[in-house]
Amino acid sequence: MSPTSPLFDPIQIRGMHVPNRIVMAPMTRSFSPGGIPGQDVADYYARRAAADVGLIITEGTTVDRGGASNDPRVPNFHAEAALEGWKTVVDAVHAGPGKIAPQIWHMGMMRKPGTGPDPDAVSDSPSGRTHKGKQIQDEPTDSEVADMVMAYANAAGEAARLGFDSIEIHGAHGYLVDEFFWGMMNTRSDKYGGDLAARATFAGEIISECRRQVGDDMPIILRFSQWKQQDYTARLAETPQELEAFLRVFADAGVDVLHASQRRWWEPEFPEIDGETGLNLAAWCKKLTGLTSVTVGSVGLSSDFIGAFRGEDSTTHPITDLVERLDKGEFDMVAVGRALLQDPYWAQKIREGRTDELMDYDAKALATLY
Repeated sequence: MSPTSPLFDPIQIRGMHVPNRIVMAPMTRSFSPGGIPGQDVADYYARRAAADVGLIITEGTTVDRGGASNDPRVPNFHAEAALEGWKTVVDAVHAGPGKIAPQIWHMGMMRKPGTGPDPDAVSDSPSGRTHKGKQIQDEPTDSEVADMVMAYANAAGEAARLGFDSIEIHGAHGYLVDEFFWGMMNTRSDKYGGDLAARATFAGEIISECRRQVGDDMPIILRFSQWKQQDYTARLAETPQELEAFLRVFADAGVDVLHASQRRWWEPEFPEIDGETGLNLAAWCKKLTGLTSVTVGSVGLSSDFIGAFRGEDSTTHPITDLVERLDKGEFDMVAVGRALLQDPYWAQKIREGRTDELMDYDAKALATLY
């Protein structure tokens, strides 16, 4: 048996049969002029599906709310031409054995005012506060928050109509859904504010409404993170008990998969409890909820995610421990980002034992759709 064979065991999640445990992590590419993914984007994803990537999660694709993005070349998931482009992507991926999910996204207050395809729009937020807690806009009304929820749900419905296999809600890294989790930004006094579990209500409502739109067979994935792009050391949940109450909101709402974003997958989430070799965030998710969990964070690399986007190069990092933890059942799937961005055949090389052909990551890959 190959030491990496656990990566290539199939997995069933609701009505989705995934041929292996390798997930392509979502990575913003900005190769969709006017928000419309073209044939080059379809080919980019199809190459990976044909080369042993079990589940592709697309780059973040924006919901139908003004100010959702700061970049007109980021794809959207609501305009007719963009949806036609996504249908081409789905068909191209399904020509291979892979599955595909769109990552449904809104930048929230991370968007710089005056940028993107809707430069005059006011950015959505939980309370009109910046990431430093400064009040710069009015707090959205209940009806405005309800419209935000439905923007995600309507995108999910389009994904089901187009033939996607799953959806992922982007609730990480300081963007809109995550801003509702963050006490500094969410100071609401209604049902969307309060303690951490209460601040999860917005995401819970999105999950519930998405479930109504996609039906019973399509899995719903939630990506979340403790860390923020503004604070790498942030922890929403300081204890496993807080984390369990937080995650329970999503489980009760109908989420199927927790995609637990870390900057480095091998770092323990609560080292004060189980030491420096303890469970990572994805493992704690599975332990506390029993839900399918995805680990991610510099898989196959030695530097962190943000470092690469600052132009820092990375070298490969041994994945033996990762596979051992997967085989023990600590988590269920492994998301790979930059290694797959640079080399569409990364998973195939791992499966075939061609590790001598793996390439060191070069940040120049960000400028090309390999």
